[in-house]
Amino acid sequence: MAKKEKELKETPAEETAEAQVQEETTEAPEVNPWEEKYNAEHDAYLRLAADYDNFRKRTVKEKEQSYGNGKADAVEKLLPVYDNLERALNQPTEDAAYKKGVEMTMTQLVNIFAGLGVEIYGNVGDIFDPNIHNAVMHTEEEGVEENTITQVFQKGFKLGEKVVRFAMVQVAN
Repeated sequence: MAKKEKELKETPAEETAEAQVQEETTEAPEVNPWEEKYNAEHDAYLRLAADYDNFRKRTVKEKEQSYGNGKADAVEKLLPVYDNLERALNQPTEDAAYKKGVEMTMTQLVNIFAGLGVEIYGNVGDIFDPNIHNAVMHTEEEGVEENTITQVFQKGFKLGEKVVRFAMVQVAN
């Protein structure tokens, strides 16, 4: 019986020693230095490719914004010409040739704006929208619904979703 106890005592100790040796070998597998270097270089390459892709996307977006802002600035500079032509058209005149020339000029300017994607808005009877209209006066008129534009002092201009100039209007309360 003493022999069996001695074997039992040795067996667990030997097994734990063997288990420790196995753990040590599984904890530190051999690392190939070339594979490690390859993985590091590959990671660096992927990061560089991602950075370049982000740069390319950002550059395209900035280019589009710059083009849109440049168009909006050019349209804004032409708005006084539009306003003066509109005033000239609203003035009574006996000279038919003069009136025809002003109408042709105004038509050409409106066509240029349309070609650039500019939308002219702000008409009597439209519903007031504070995002695109500037109410400079309010009026109490019977027979006119609330928040309806009753008079337009200056037309509004939009380029896509960007408001170049707000329409100046009178609104019914």
